[in-house]
Amino acid sequence: MGTSVSIAKAKEAVSERLRSLPTSPGCYLFKDETGRILYVGKAINLRSRVRSYFRASSNLGARIARMVALIRDIEWIVVDSELVALVLECNLIKRHRPPYNVRLRDDKSYPFIVITKEPFPRVMFTRRVRNDGSRYFGPFSSAQAVRETLGLLHKVFRLIPCGKSWTGDRVQRPCLYYHMGQCLAPCAGLADREEYERELQAARQFLEGKQDALLKDLKKRMQEAAERLDFEQAARWRDAVDSIEQVLERQKVVGPKGRDQDVVALVRDDRGTAVQMFFVRGGKLIGQRMFQLDGTADRSPAEAVQEFVKQYYAEAPEVPNEVLLPIDIEEHAIIESWLRSKRGQSVRLEIPKRGDRRRLVELAATNAELALEQLRQEEAAEAQWAEEAMQQLEQVLQLPRPPWRIEGFDVSNIQGSAPVASMVVFEQGKPAKAEYRRFRIKFNPESPDDFAMMREAVLRRFRAWKEGKEKFQRLPDLLVIDGGRGQLHAALHAQHEVGLTVPTIGLAKRREQIFLPERRDPIELPLDAPGLVLIRRLRDEAHRFALSYHRKLRDKRLFGNPLDEVPGIGPKRRRLLLRTFGSLEGIRRAAVDEIAAVPTMTRRLAEKVKEVLE
Repeated sequence: MGTSVSIAKAKEAVSERLRSLPTSPGCYLFKDETGRILYVGKAINLRSRVRSYFRASSNLGARIARMVALIRDIEWIVVDSELVALVLECNLIKRHRPPYNVRLRDDKSYPFIVITKEPFPRVMFTRRVRNDGSRYFGPFSSAQAVRETLGLLHKVFRLIPCGKSWTGDRVQRPCLYYHMGQCLAPCAGLADREEYERELQAARQFLEGKQDALLKDLKKRMQEAAERLDFEQAARWRDAVDSIEQVLERQKVVGPKGRDQDVVALVRDDRGTAVQMFFVRGGKLIGQRMFQLDGTADRSPAEAVQEFVKQYYAEAPEVPNEVLLPIDIEEHAIIESWLRSKRGQSVRLEIPKRGDRRRLVELAATNAELALEQLRQEEAAEAQWAEEAMQQLEQVLQLPRPPWRIEGFDVSNIQGSAPVASMVVFEQGKPAKAEYRRFRIKFNPESPDDFAMMREAVLRRFRAWKEGKEKFQRLPDLLVIDGGRGQLHAALHAQHEVGLTVPTIGLAKRREQIFLPERRDPIELPLDAPGLVLIRRLRDEAHRFALSYHRKLRDKRLFGNPLDEVPGIGPKRRRLLLRTFGSLEGIRRAAVDEIAAVPTMTRRLAEKVKEVLE
């Protein structure tokens, strides 16, 4: 009775929200009874669009109908125009990842080339695109292709090849790269900024696909050097021209010279939805990339393409002057306007019907079909292997059921300093990284005690479960402890303290032996046994995760600000303290009352600051 009353009240609240909707453009958010965001959308007229979901005559797909049945609250954000609503929608989907939106899934990190924004910019390999003002080129088809391109650039142009950042001040003597004519030596204060910029501009032209213009410029420099009788410089430009022409001969020409295009193709079947992109720069195919889309089961191909374009270009490092689509989309005009504002120049969304551009879209679709089939085969093989591994562990370890969820623990420290522990989770044989947790060990004796540290980590994990903390409520089917019998007993002792019993084993690195609580002799499986391979992967991942956290804390302690070690001192209070006293030494000399007098500080915090600094 109580449940039906609460549902009726929730529906009445939704009806009240529907009556309050404005007619302005903006974004709307549907929420369930827990406040979780189910869906984010945009509309020119919020009232008309949102009410359309609740009309009896609405022809909603089964998936969207299920979503509407879950809606218990509606929020909206009013904006000035449809263009602003589009940008806001992209940001909200990226932030909240609502389950009923079409979601772009890309599990791979593709290689890029970045020209950094520095006094003397570097040209480097990266897999992470940041919003830091640097210029990114790519994605490229393989890391080897990027490294070959960088090798050519550093061979031809005298840019920083060592990967270090320099301001142009004299810091050291010029290295071998300078004497080989492959660097202008900003590290030694020898680089002329204008000359370095000319070299950088040439490299930028190459990466932008403007090789013809670059070759013309290099040949001109070669001729001018020869006329000055500077034959060494002329030979350098000649070699550069030869190297670039060799690269151009290997590149596949797919369109008119000077044309930059992104080609989008969509493939759908009962296995899922895939999008293949080709990247054409200067008429040459420089790379490709495959994505998967989730949540497209009851969406039309046009809707899937539209959502992909919005989510991809919300974070894309560059927008070309032409985007080729396989099918027209409803928001064609507004998305084209949005892309134009992002690029700062003209951008056209084209749906080619014939000719070379249509063949490009069809070629991308063929690649998408092949990639989707290969992906499904790999996923099926991986799922079968994981099933075999879990069944083997169930039998060997005499578990009540296959270990669908496995948690692994490891500790990391150097002679007791900066001790940390990690908890990693595998579900169905694959890492579930959203479930990873890490612990900063509080027990820190003068001599390291790995057993006590392991006990603390496991105890804190299960105490959090007992206290009802949401992030720790899912218990493992199997607990894997990195170490032998000592670490295993420490973990078991922690479980007993909270009155819990979870199947637990220890995995010793030396001979990959499996230790069980009630068994005297360890179990030794063949090294290629699926069950052993699975828990070894888990153990190695726990070690990597713990070590990365330990290094972060260690580096922060060695090179960071000591104020960061004080609980309650964040960036704002740190700035106020340094502004008031001038330096760490000034804070160290100040009395507790003087520190407590700084805005937002308390006497208790001031005492902690003095304790840490002294």
